Amino acid sequence: QVQLVESGGGLVQAGGSLSLSCVASRVTFSRYVMGWFRQAPGKERDFVAAINWSGDRTLYADSVKGRFTISRDNAKNTVYLQMNSLAAEDTAVYYCAADRGAFLIARPSTYDYWGQGTQVTVSS
Repeated sequence: QVQLVESGGGLVQAGGSLSLSCVASRVTFSRYVMGWFRQAPGKERDFVAAINWSGDRTLYADSVKGRFTISRDNAKNTVYLQMNSLAAEDTAVYYCAADRGAFLIARPSTYDYWGQGTQVTVSS
């Protein structure tokens, strides 16, 4: 069973930064597209960013473009999300996900495996 474990969430003031990590196990990590999603209370799970196998292609939601950066280290089975200029509307539980497909897709249903999430709270 593939396991994804997120870390790095917490409480930060508006304008601050956080870096999330997601470590994958029991998977050939380099063969998976990796994505980050987020879900605020009472809202649907929204796409944040995705990165392809080799890390040379990325996709971002418009709401985070220019502020967030997704990256991966296949040697460490880890995907990262660097979040800068955080705002109150970024408050959510952040999930990483793995997709066995070959394309960068923003639709949650495309992804095969999910982590349990990490809470990010931005105070204004």
